[in-house]
Amino acid sequence: MNSSFLSKLTPKEPKFFPLLKQMSEVAIKASELMNEFAGNYSHSTAAEYWKKIKEQEKTGDRLSTMIFDELNTTFITPFDREDINALANRLDDVTDRINSCAKRIVIYNPKSLPECAQELTKLIYESAICINKAVDELDTLKKTTKNIIQYCSKLHDIENKADDVYENFIISLFERETDGIELMKVKEIMYELEKATDTAEYVGKIIKTIIVKYA
Repeated sequence: MNSSFLSKLTPKEPKFFPLLKQMSEVAIKASELMNEFAGNYSHSTAAEYWKKIKEQEKTGDRLSTMIFDELNTTFITPFDREDINALANRLDDVTDRINSCAKRIVIYNPKSLPECAQELTKLIYESAICINKAVDELDTLKKTTKNIIQYCSKLHDIENKADDVYENFIISLFERETDGIELMKVKEIMYELEKATDTAEYVGKIIKTIIVKYA
């Protein structure tokens, strides 16, 4: 009896799907906090927002470690171990990047955040929602891929929007900002926010790889 036939008969451990879903929910919580942080920026509350986001980042790390441990003790997995591990790592990267955004704001302590900062935080939140919906349907991958593919495509579209917001901001920044130190602070913060959408899009690429291999 060949191994592929045997794997079809052997029940696959379903515990990975809830863990991955929890990781995507952590990213949503972190992105919600980041969006609220950008919309209500003040020096007095910045450290508290970072603390809350850091708590989500630690939760994501714990879940990622749990998935890694489960991969080392589970005989049959729903997808290749490498794919599950890659997806978990990229989900963790999204929350890590959001935490990095909050950390930079606290460390650089800018006088204010540009209005378009919240445009980016809203796009980060939209990305987290798309990831959550895509991950939620991974356990039905064999039945249909239509919705998952749409979510992955939307992640790409969101990343393109974020690129446009960032590029337009940079053009405007160098035209109007006369304080060189403040310019550097805000530029770095906006760069990190834009990179968060890049990280989210990469999750979509991992999911598309899984679709190609298993759908």
